[in-house]
This record gives sequence, structure tokens and C-alpha cells, in this order.
Amino acid sequence: MPPYWKTFVEQHHLVGREISLPVEVDLSGVGAEIEILSEANILNEQTEAYPGIAVAPAGFVPVGNCGIGTGDPYFINVHDGEGGPLYRIYHDEVINEQYDANTAIAIVLKDYRHLLVHKPS
Repeated sequence: MPPYWKTFVEQHHLVGREISLPVEVDLSGVGAEIEILSEANILNEQTEAYPGIAVAPAGFVPVGNCGIGTGDPYFINVHDGEGGPLYRIYHDEVINEQYDANTAIAIVLKDYRHLLVHKPS
């Protein structure tokens, strides 16, 4: 987990919280209910489950699960650095290491820090 993400979630007490993004805010046009993962859950999602295993070599780090049951996790990418996008990776598009990034990955927010605008009080 990148240190900037760890600092971000700890400073804002986000681990385990669910953040709702309305359709008009989600750049992919779907809307989202994102449960922010703990460090242990991040490691598990990245090393024990797809799509985390398949996308890790490209720099993706799982940071959230879908709170409404779609199974589509949310990621940041270490290559983007601090303030980079938040991505949704469609689990049914990434069942192994051979996936098409154009159909499997969608940008949800241009800057993951915009999650704070929508976090519950």
C-alpha cells in the first residue's frame, strides 16, 4: 500500500466506512457504494483474489469493495501517485492475467481525494 494512501485513510478515518458516489459524480456513469479496505484486506485482495492478482503487476492496488454487491472492487494505481484517479475494475472482465484494460477498467474519480466530499459525517 502506498504511504500516501495509508496516510489519507488514517487521517480521515475512512477504513471500514462506506462512501456513496451518485451517478452524476462517478465518471463511469454507474454510481458507487465504496467500502474502504483495511491494510489486511488490501493485501488479501491483491494476493488472493481476482482481479487484484491480475492487475497488481500494472501497479493497481485495491482500496475498496463494492457496498451494493456487484463484486467490482476499487483501485488506485501507484504509477499515478498521490491524488491519482480512483478506478473500478470489473471483476467479470478480469478472471485471469489476460484481460482487456479498455473494457475492464473505468475511472470513477479523477482524484481519489474527492472521496472526502461524499464521506458520511
